[in-house]
Amino acid sequence: MKTTTLLTLTSLLAASPVYAAADASSSGFLLWAFLGFFALLIATQILPSLLLLVGITRAVTHSKETLPLK
Repeated sequence: MKTTTLLTLTSLLAASPVYAAADASSSGFLLWAFLGFFALLIATQILPSLLLLVGITRAVTHSKETLPLK
């Protein structure tokens, strides 16, 4: 009985993502606008972080020339 219950529960949990994504192919404009908006948010967050990473990398790898203090 315990094996049957475990098998049934495992089968139901494995099949639930299939039912969740069954109607995704006929998505409307609002869903694509929603996804595009969040993709734009992610892109605007990644660009400054990449620029900061490049700046830090250049500062670390640059030669240690110091200017004289006045």
